[in-house]
Amino acid sequence: MKLLASLSLPGPSALTGRVLKSVAMAGFAVSLAACQVFNLNPDFEPDPQLERRILGDQPLDVPEVGLLDMDPALQAYLDEHVDERLRGWDLVSRLQELLFDPEYLNIQYDDAANLTAAQAFQERRANCLSLVGLYITMARHFGLQVSYQTVQVRPVWDRRGEILILSEHVNALGRLGVYDHYIVDFTPQIRLQRDTAQQVSDEEALALYFNNMAVESLLENDLQQALQYGRYAIVTDPELDIAWNTLGSILNRQEAFDLAEYSYQRAASLNRSSASVINNLARFYSMQGNEDEAERYRRAVQAYNQRNPYFHYVQGNIAFEQENFEQALTHFQRAIRRNDLEPDFYFALGSTYRQLGDEETAEEAIQLATAILELGDQTYRSTQSRVRRLDGRTILRSSSAGIRIEVAN
Repeated sequence: MKLLASLSLPGPSALTGRVLKSVAMAGFAVSLAACQVFNLNPDFEPDPQLERRILGDQPLDVPEVGLLDMDPALQAYLDEHVDERLRGWDLVSRLQELLFDPEYLNIQYDDAANLTAAQAFQERRANCLSLVGLYITMARHFGLQVSYQTVQVRPVWDRRGEILILSEHVNALGRLGVYDHYIVDFTPQIRLQRDTAQQVSDEEALALYFNNMAVESLLENDLQQALQYGRYAIVTDPELDIAWNTLGSILNRQEAFDLAEYSYQRAASLNRSSASVINNLARFYSMQGNEDEAERYRRAVQAYNQRNPYFHYVQGNIAFEQENFEQALTHFQRAIRRNDLEPDFYFALGSTYRQLGDEETAEEAIQLATAILELGDQTYRSTQSRVRRLDGRTILRSSSAGIRIEVAN
């Protein structure tokens, strides 16, 4: 049995000769899964009249938030604890020590702590967005180049493998030189999707903040406050698809069904790769009794699932737990065909072959998973380090064979 792979490894080895092919197809294999496009309403056009009903007839006065404002107490703290002679990686390491070390700020994760940098410093807690804001404020104070970055979290299905949960994650991308980058991540153990990182502006981050506040208010069933925050998000960044999606959920709860439908469709038009929006539209039309339209959107979600390698990975794990190893093998093989640079797929495949009594192929799969981990793109690898330094010249892509990385302890 030979395993499908497309990764070139440096140096001779039996593994390389037996199972590895050309790397030329690797990027293509991943992009098939990552670029699923839904085009279920190609005639959709923005409707200014409906948008005025959603956002209000009068210009919206968006409040000043000051996400990145420097608090005088924070400035004094930095002046006391940071040697002004520190530069580059030494300065980056010192700042992450101040953030996370128990002797210093010891910032704690709190998913509901949607705070400004000054508030996060004062309260010693933060979610990923506010933590990144605090770090950016500190780093820019010392002249470091750093910005917000969003990355898609791996999609998650429920234990039945039916309900899709998608989310985005925010971390900080810093630059020490043309090829010398680093990433600061509050929750580095989160498994991120490859090739989904996108740098966002401070203004876009503010829109994300307002969207988070809208979601928090929605969860508290304060629909008017949720709607107001959702409006702030859209005015700040009219192209923010997740904010339109949030508005759809708020307006649906308020039974403003025509406006909810428009908001969902507006979100779908802005991001035609958003399975979560399509799923919301399927549920919306089903609740409205429009089963024909609901089924059309459900079929699109099902098509997304079938093309998504992580869906097959989840299905394989479910089959494995049920000791249906032949079915698990089929799903893991399908996952690898859709993304052949994901080490977890090979680890799962190896465990399955082992259960089927094929020890040789099991060992082969596990060795390949280990090799991919050693050479893989460190930007997206789960780690316990909150700060990772990347050499952009050697990150694994379709034409390179390795990576150099340092971590701040």
